[in-house]
Amino acid sequence: MQTPAPFGYERATSVNHAISLLEKLGPEARLVAGGHSLLPMMKLRLARPEYLIDINDLVDDLSYIKVEDGELRIGAMTRHAQLLGSTLAGGHYAILHDAERVIADPVVRNRGTVGGSIGQADPSEDLSAVFSAAKATIMITSSTGVRGVAARDIHNGPYETVVGEAEMITEVRIPIRPGGGSAYTKVERRAGDWAVAASGVCVWLDGDVITDVGIGLTAVGAAHFCAPDAEALLIGKPISEELIEAAGAAASAHSSPSTDQRGPKEYKRHLAGELTKRSLRAAIARAQGRTPGSNTAQSKTAQSNVEGKVA
Repeated sequence: MQTPAPFGYERATSVNHAISLLEKLGPEARLVAGGHSLLPMMKLRLARPEYLIDINDLVDDLSYIKVEDGELRIGAMTRHAQLLGSTLAGGHYAILHDAERVIADPVVRNRGTVGGSIGQADPSEDLSAVFSAAKATIMITSSTGVRGVAARDIHNGPYETVVGEAEMITEVRIPIRPGGGSAYTKVERRAGDWAVAASGVCVWLDGDVITDVGIGLTAVGAAHFCAPDAEALLIGKPISEELIEAAGAAASAHSSPSTDQRGPKEYKRHLAGELTKRSLRAAIARAQGRTPGSNTAQSKTAQSNVEGKVA
């Protein structure tokens, strides 16, 4: 039977209390909310924190989905199931619903949190690629204040982030911009598994010209979960199938996957390109008001700018 090493336990009652506990208990203390990534690692003794600080009582402060100052703002304690069920989030960024539908299973989605997914920094994590594609900003809180870090700069490498020893992720902010569409495509061995490869795209159009684009990749060794060379090919160009093919090839070339139980590196690199093309086509269709895979224009549904604290 797998059992973790001994650890101390504290329960935080506020964000300030959680940060003060991190300061008091030192660098071997870890925050825990859903725990679906940390606890299995503790059972295998791959992680041996001296203290766990339970932050589940912070839902009143950190569980929300709202629009404020032209941004979609998602609290770090928002559960995956809440994000999946949010018409506000999906209305502005369909990529969020695309990704949440293929993250784990209902048990994990009901407990796992947005902040936990980012902070775990798993190289096969879905939301890290999504937030990279959306060019989100991650808000990090400490006793000295709040700072914003671009989602593309939050990860130093596998299981490593720029979050300091006495800091915590508290919010994700995604700018709301007109003329956009987004999509996420993933290949997995079975439903709810980590990705063999996945790609997310957010694209903004002016007519048939791509004015901006973000491409997120996961599980394929792409630095910072993005494909900047593929993005550079697309910006300022009119949409064409040749351009989409070239972007897919650039995303594939940018990938540096490893061979493992999920497949050989050549297969994963191929998937990175193919999935980028699929996500790009779907994102463009949505930006044009069409159903992905359809050539028939559809009217866009009106979006509300206000949603309850818990979606």
